[in-house]
Amino acid sequence: MLYYSLHWSEKLRVATTILLTNEQERELTRLARSKRTSVRLTQRAQIVLLAAQGLQNKDIAEQLGIGRVQVARWRERYLECGLPGIVRDLPRGAPPVKVDVAKLVEMTTQTTPEAATHWSTRKMGAALGVSASTVMRHWQAHGLKPHIVRGFKVSRDPKFVEKLEDIVGLYMSPHEHALVLCCDEKSQVQALDRTQPGLPLKKGRAATMTHDYKRNGTTTLFAALNVLDGQVIGQCQQRHAHVEWLKFLRQIDRQTPKDKTLHLIADNYATHKHPTVQAWLDKHPRFNMHFTPTSASWLNMVERFFRDITVNRLRRGVFTGVSDLVAAIDEYVAHHNTKP
Repeated sequence: MLYYSLHWSEKLRVATTILLTNEQERELTRLARSKRTSVRLTQRAQIVLLAAQGLQNKDIAEQLGIGRVQVARWRERYLECGLPGIVRDLPRGAPPVKVDVAKLVEMTTQTTPEAATHWSTRKMGAALGVSASTVMRHWQAHGLKPHIVRGFKVSRDPKFVEKLEDIVGLYMSPHEHALVLCCDEKSQVQALDRTQPGLPLKKGRAATMTHDYKRNGTTTLFAALNVLDGQVIGQCQQRHAHVEWLKFLRQIDRQTPKDKTLHLIADNYATHKHPTVQAWLDKHPRFNMHFTPTSASWLNMVERFFRDITVNRLRRGVFTGVSDLVAAIDEYVAHHNTKP
């Protein structure tokens, strides 16, 4: 019994022989000698070539300066799979968890998590038993962004189409000997001062501004944008009632050529339709009012100017008083009119 145990032990230590065709040997030799092949693949090709010469794992390990277990692994891989077996490593760790993509999309679009308004990658991953990165990958593939919500407002004006065509018609084909002015108020513009001075922009650091502020009063900007050339007639006032609107109309009357008919586009704010205003308009027939549909202020082109002045001058401005704010607005309007 002892003889047979030793006999089988000796047989188990003998590595399986590898037989190569001429084509296989040429390919492995090319990989072993190539300078463009990765070090790992070069070493594996050398292991197979030496094994084909009849060398045992121990001898190959000593010759290449690596472990015998490593030699045995790649010898067996080549025997099982051929060249693809040594070109690529087997996947490590647990196999990836397959996610039910249809269920993920359905849950994202038709359900909400407990005690929350929308799904996050972590909450969805926990619900489906997958990683947050897996959820993000499938959301991106399907164009899903649960963290974003878009605001909207559909106009319910029964004369929406009629008013839309009227205003767009003025933009695209204005009347002869007439000016089209887009008018509106930017109300409650705040003169904000910061509680502490910020640091300026520098390399590697953004400019800083305190999150809190001091309110130093408000003003209302009345503006009329000339569709023809982009010039803006501006005026700042404390309030935005019909008295101030009428005062602004008089300024428009003074600053526009008397021989031109004026078509004013405005929203449906009650101030614009006050009886006193209507009486003044009746006495000035060159003024023609065109009102945008309800909930459709986006039709008024002056809104774009309000956006520009907010982003470029007001949002990050520091104003110690209303006078500073009004001066900044007047300066911006004057600068805009130099190259509208």
